[in-house]
Amino acid sequence: MPYIKVGEENSASIDIYYEDHGTGSPVVLIHGYPLSGASWEKQVPVLIDAGHRVITYDRRGFGASSQPAVGYDYDTLAADLKTLVEELDLNDVTLVGFSMGSGEVVRYLSRYGSARVNRAVLLAPLQPFLRKTPDNPEGVDGSVFDGINRAVVADRPAYLKAFLDDFYNVDTYRGTLISDQAWQLSWNVAAGASAIATLRCVTAWQTDFRDDLAALDVPIMVVQGDQDRILPIDSTGRRLPALIEGLRFEVIEGGPHAIGWTHAAEVNAALLDFLT
Repeated sequence: MPYIKVGEENSASIDIYYEDHGTGSPVVLIHGYPLSGASWEKQVPVLIDAGHRVITYDRRGFGASSQPAVGYDYDTLAADLKTLVEELDLNDVTLVGFSMGSGEVVRYLSRYGSARVNRAVLLAPLQPFLRKTPDNPEGVDGSVFDGINRAVVADRPAYLKAFLDDFYNVDTYRGTLISDQAWQLSWNVAAGASAIATLRCVTAWQTDFRDDLAALDVPIMVVQGDQDRILPIDSTGRRLPALIEGLRFEVIEGGPHAIGWTHAAEVNAALLDFLT
């Protein structure tokens, strides 16, 4: 199994698990919370068949990567991505971030620039700023995040059940676009993640990316479902065309948060079209 070292915690190294398949122009896929790089299974073969080198990796704390107690802020997470890009010597790369993964993409471009990056895709994004403040009235009330923190601490497995129900809009799509088995696989992966990471990432979601967005200088596409219950589109994606010049914005009608699974054909078509 391939790993890249991104840091140390006391006596242990912090290692990121990644997979690197195919040949051609590189695409890095950055997964959402609380899953792993394996959650891109409906995109990876399609991109390989289209002539791309496809790299997935597990965020620290998740999947097969190390589970440190530190580093769940976007400066550190973007630095992990930078290490991966440089260790694999990727150039003209397309960065694709889903949900929490959109944060690594935006912070990477803002902090490290676009010398190695050709374009970027944000699927069901966190941006511009998820938490409601006096100067960000479109955000989500802080009490929502406080409630999530309490739920994770009180009973993380039960919280994950409720989260994944809304992740897939199970009440609408169970048995059609999301099977019980696929849902269970997601829960199994989520339950295997670090309990500390699961909690501390909630703080990262509340990062203010508005200044980062102003620094973006590559073509950007946003794709989001209009029935997203995790990151409501009116608080996130629909605000971005006014903040990112030249943004391509694709709305998937009826799409929940997990559009890469439930609406894979539409997501893949948008990705392939944007990459050409």
